[in-house]
Amino acid sequence: MASESDLKVGKKLNEGKTKEIYELLDQPGHVLVQSKDQITAGNAVRKDQMEGKAAIANKTTSCVFKLLQDAGVKTAFVGRHSDTAFLAAHCEMIPIEWVCRRVATGSFLKRNPGVKEGYRFSPLKIEMFFKDDANNDPQWSEEQLLAAQFCFAGLDIGRTELDIMSHSTVAIFEILERAWATQNCTLVDMKIEFGVNVLTKEVVLADVIDNDSWRLWPAGDRSQQKDKQVYRDLKEVTPEAMQMVKRNFEWVSERVEMLLVPQAQGRVVVLMGSTADLAHSERISSACSAFGIPCTLRVSSAHKGPGETLRIKAQYEGDGVPTVFVAVAGRSNGLGPVMSGNTVYPVINCPPLTPDWGAQDVWSSLRMPSGLGCSTVLSPEAAALAAAQVFGLSDHLVWARLRATMLNTWISLKLADQKLQGCRV
Repeated sequence: MASESDLKVGKKLNEGKTKEIYELLDQPGHVLVQSKDQITAGNAVRKDQMEGKAAIANKTTSCVFKLLQDAGVKTAFVGRHSDTAFLAAHCEMIPIEWVCRRVATGSFLKRNPGVKEGYRFSPLKIEMFFKDDANNDPQWSEEQLLAAQFCFAGLDIGRTELDIMSHSTVAIFEILERAWATQNCTLVDMKIEFGVNVLTKEVVLADVIDNDSWRLWPAGDRSQQKDKQVYRDLKEVTPEAMQMVKRNFEWVSERVEMLLVPQAQGRVVVLMGSTADLAHSERISSACSAFGIPCTLRVSSAHKGPGETLRIKAQYEGDGVPTVFVAVAGRSNGLGPVMSGNTVYPVINCPPLTPDWGAQDVWSSLRMPSGLGCSTVLSPEAAALAAAQVFGLSDHLVWARLRATMLNTWISLKLADQKLQGCRV
């Protein structure tokens, strides 16, 4: 990591309770986010110094943003710069805290008497709060946000931008919820903020996500909570109490690194009937790479060399690596049925169809003998997607990429519709 002296740091652009934002003179459109050792609660009614908190918070937020960015979620995060600072795209912040809840607790119970603590929200509960310390960050409705007619970095914040933030909040929570589940830890609720990138004019996840941002209950047990709520709940702030709070923050920062590690690395093995199917198969391999899934291409004909096909199958079954086989065979597809009838691993047919005989050839992939469970998809990209969905059941990183892909597809459609409607005005 480079030192701050390696950067041409300009003026301070903003300062919050726990961080400072500086312009970078040699990197237009980027800023340095410097964490502080301060910990606060109740809009800074309670405020203390916690030695080492800046480094802990910076490590936590850098790992979280890397996880989200690697999945494909658009964020302001660029990279960790030092123990206590990271680089980010310069954003004009939208003054709304988006809160996403899986379990009812805290302020939600006070605002909704009668709801019992522990009530599980399915679907997730989304709330908005306007950032206004003087008025204790009042809760806002969608109508209030639209009526405010915000404009940041030249972008009007309207229905499209509101919907993008709302859908992104759900996706971000679900990605982190699934990641924390690998550590047997329940993500109870979380708050995030968005900004408008001053260069791209896009709404992106910004600010920080650290141990101030969520509630984390190991094994779903509130008594084991590891988040800032422990500090909020202190009846008296003593050196011993602050050490306990610091240990909790360190516990989170240590485990958040583990969220970047795959839980169960799988692979796709594409079996093609001949090298004439190579281009089709390479599209499957390329699409697998986008999900972080290794893909191997092999050539084997179940008609001309069934023994070799079964030998290749046994080779990949024998090393214990979770595998999805994709059978690429045109004309009469023997590969898929032979593989499916001789392995318990998933088999996906993805025949390369030709204009002249495609309609007839596809039936050899669709009409399977009884007892065979291989599916058929015609698009190479769809075959990779189907395989990724299998691995996503056990690998939270693959699942995260799938969830981000779904979010980004939705956003692209939303923006396309907005552009079309603008052209018609």
